[in-house]
Amino acid sequence: MQRIPEPELMSDAEQALAYANADFEEPHNHFIELLKSSVGERIPTYGQVIDLGCGAADISIRFARVFPTIMIDALDGSEAMLDEGRKAVSSAKLAGRINLIHGLLDRSVLKNKTYSLIFSNSLLHHLHDPMILWNSIENATGKPLVFIMDLIRPENDTKVDELVKEYASEEPEILQRDFKNSLKAAFTPDEVVLQLATAGLRDLEVDVVSDRHMTIYTK
Repeated sequence: MQRIPEPELMSDAEQALAYANADFEEPHNHFIELLKSSVGERIPTYGQVIDLGCGAADISIRFARVFPTIMIDALDGSEAMLDEGRKAVSSAKLAGRINLIHGLLDRSVLKNKTYSLIFSNSLLHHLHDPMILWNSIENATGKPLVFIMDLIRPENDTKVDELVKEYASEEPEILQRDFKNSLKAAFTPDEVVLQLATAGLRDLEVDVVSDRHMTIYTK
């Protein structure tokens, strides 16, 4: 299946609210567990980390609870998503540790501050040019650990429909639509391997971790 890019930003307030209210318990917990098993033991106890494309901040909040001494910058380009994130961070009483930042990803984001870890969930497939992410990481100050999880583009429309039915059939129509579009906008593991080679990121590993997810992390 040929890749069909989708909008880079989720700027609609209704869309942001739907994501904030959606049940991501299974995939987001899976994200945290995979992060812990792959790079978790190497994260400095009092490090500063950044969540790229944090959305409504659910992953940042889960990370903060698992790593209670670490400070988190959380970046997103959608003010609507950050509005939901601010509510969630406040409700979780984590405003003192999670710093929500409105901005787009560019090289300066990772050059102006030293982070011990860069992590991201479901940002890559939104990028029209994936090299923006990989070049930013390659040019980051210091040698931060990396943990990224994203969707895998299925082979055909039939498989897309099967995944939407299995994992989003109980969700609102807007989320079913977005999940379908995101699967079509995602990359394949082979494509990501080539992207990493082009960026010179030889220390990153690509693993398929479910029927719809892959991880990219520091070996």
